[in-house]
Amino acid sequence: MLGTYRALKFLVFGPLVVVLLFAINLMTSPGDWWFQWAALGIGIAWVVCLLRVLRALVLAGGLLALIALIRKTR
Repeated sequence: MLGTYRALKFLVFGPLVVVLLFAINLMTSPGDWWFQWAALGIGIAWVVCLLRVLRALVLAGGLLALIALIRKTR
């Protein structure tokens, strides 16, 4: 559960870090776009975190549906 919380937190802060790196790159060396490699790595990690959060949501939804089904049959 803690891993899912961290993944959810990264879904918010990951793009903010990319924007911050873009601003730093623009101010320091506008002709050399080095931030794109960091953005690529953060983007890959962001997709992995998104899949982790979606998996947790599907699991929680399935458990809630099972509980509703058991209560309905009583």
